[in-house]
Amino acid sequence: MTLGVLCWVTGGLNAADPEDEIRRYREMIDDPMANPAYLNVDRGEALWNLPRGEKNASLATCDLGKGPGTLEGAYAELPRYFADADKVMDLEQRLLWCMETVQALDTHDVLSRKFGAPGSTSDMEDLVAYIANKSSGMTYHIPLDDVQERDAYAIGEELFYRRGSLLDFSCATCHSADGARIRTTQLPNLTKPGGDARNTMGSWPTYRVSQSQMRTMQNRLWDCYRQMRMPPPDYGSAGLTALMIYLAKQADGGSINVPSIKR
Repeated sequence: MTLGVLCWVTGGLNAADPEDEIRRYREMIDDPMANPAYLNVDRGEALWNLPRGEKNASLATCDLGKGPGTLEGAYAELPRYFADADKVMDLEQRLLWCMETVQALDTHDVLSRKFGAPGSTSDMEDLVAYIANKSSGMTYHIPLDDVQERDAYAIGEELFYRRGSLLDFSCATCHSADGARIRTTQLPNLTKPGGDARNTMGSWPTYRVSQSQMRTMQNRLWDCYRQMRMPPPDYGSAGLTALMIYLAKQADGGSINVPSIKR
């Protein structure tokens, strides 16, 4: 059975709606004191201040958009255009740039562990958890003031609706209707600003209980492309950044509460 058969809009079903049980489950796990992602936050703080690379420098002078070393509110305004790199970057792309530029760090090992696995932590996931948490309680603000930001947004929107590969799927195939679901998993409608987009983007990065790992939005999009049977996108690529600025703009004004915890 393909994913296309599994994507549907609920309604008019005689079977008992599982939403009450799912809600109870989420309430049970939604406790910061029981969220293992805060271990990632702690490791990320240590990595942010750790001198590394040929320059023996820490990331504490890395500019994430609010000035060198300023983390509060930075995640809430990403992706954004950076004049020093002449690129629109998301957080992970910017961190790689700072590692290579500020620290002169060989990022081969970092990229080999871009996603955590049993027995292997990810520097990128740890850093994202730490930095994103500094914007927790704030709201997304993606003004698209720069022409390159507007261009990236347009590309991201195009990518969101572009169908391809074996299943002829796009992001919109499963994320363009209210009340859509795959089995018991709700599929947010990301075509409309606010609402589902705010709830979705404002809850990443998150700890995935089913994977026993903290995950970032880069990982979420990478896995979506895998499920659509499309070639895996390059980590930190301009295409993923474009897709993320589109999604972040859809979430504009929404509250950020991270790291969260999900199934």
